[in-house]
Amino acid sequence: MNPWLALTPGDDPAERIRQIGRAHERFLAEKQRPERMRSVVADSWARSATWIGADCTAPIDLRDEELEAYRSAHPLARVMPIFRDLLGGLADDGDHILAVCDAHGRLLWVEGHSGTLRKAASMNFVPGALWDEAHAGTNAPGTALAVDHPLQIFATEHFSRSVQRWTCTAAPIHDPGTGRLLGAIDVTGGDHLANPHSLALVRATALAAEAYLKGLEPARERPTVAALGRDEALLASGTVRTKLGRRHSELLMLLAAHPDGRTGDQLGFDLYGDDVNPVTVRAELSRLRRILGPELLGSRPYRLRTQPATDFGRVTELLDRGRVADALAAYPGPLLPGSDAPGIVRLGRMLDSRLRTAVLATGDRRLLQSWLVSPQGADDLELWEAYAALAPTDPVATRRVAELAREYACNVRATYA
Repeated sequence: MNPWLALTPGDDPAERIRQIGRAHERFLAEKQRPERMRSVVADSWARSATWIGADCTAPIDLRDEELEAYRSAHPLARVMPIFRDLLGGLADDGDHILAVCDAHGRLLWVEGHSGTLRKAASMNFVPGALWDEAHAGTNAPGTALAVDHPLQIFATEHFSRSVQRWTCTAAPIHDPGTGRLLGAIDVTGGDHLANPHSLALVRATALAAEAYLKGLEPARERPTVAALGRDEALLASGTVRTKLGRRHSELLMLLAAHPDGRTGDQLGFDLYGDDVNPVTVRAELSRLRRILGPELLGSRPYRLRTQPATDFGRVTELLDRGRVADALAAYPGPLLPGSDAPGIVRLGRMLDSRLRTAVLATGDRRLLQSWLVSPQGADDLELWEAYAALAPTDPVATRRVAELAREYACNVRATYA
């Protein structure tokens, strides 16, 4: 059974709608995980319930000139002809809508027959609206972004009641060079969309877009390293891409962060703290040299002969130049988040702190919002308060500030009890 498909062969759609609808109402009343439910949907309901109520309506975040300026500069603007060519026929038939959102679930394009668009507008499924799970609950584009996988959401599987008349299929789209999430492509329509063919078509369209974007990449003379938001670094040199293991990822990033080189003792301390074994460090460096080649990794001290372009360095450079919005857009997450190496933890905290401070200092509502929907910002009371002050009508912000304030107050009382 494919967990990303809404229906299995032999399912009666009408009966399935009734079953899921009853499970939905029980979940809302009892707040207990529903049984006989796709795990991707049950997990999404649990996440959605922490943010919104089932009668919510997705808020509109961008309008008019501001929306047009934002989406015209977005990387996915370059692949809209592909989306229209491969999925436009569906959008023109009067039964389906083609939608494209950014990595935060903000709808950029919503296209289709005028009558169908009017029906969708009644639930704010329009350009500029926020359809991430935090603002719209379980839905195909928002949940596809949350789990980073193509999927279908069928009728009453939607968390928000106003969306349960629709069925949708969506797939995430990534930057082919860095793996960074760019957004998602979605087809929304009736219950007949819940079939393997629609999921395959939307997924193929996303892959075609990524292939096209890859062809637009300029030739890179230097190796590149992607290590933000991933536990294992990805090294790209020419057309060769190598996924490194944990220790090799840590060593490569430590060497990239210290272009003048590091001694074996320094690298050992960065990797293991006081519990260092010089033999282990030398063995790891020897294995890394076999991967990188002697032309890239030198010794005495250990250093990279060719300094790679890293996503860590790119974000740092953008912050140095005061380009906070670009730095945040280029930041998919913490440096090697699964690492406990002291040197990596120190570098990661330094970058997180710099970026957070810069975002807060801008006072820009959209930048604050982008930080808050990330894992590192979800519990950041100070930034939630700053965002709530700029968006006083956003019920999600008001609720989150109150929740975090209570949690922190309880923790303080527990500490001094």
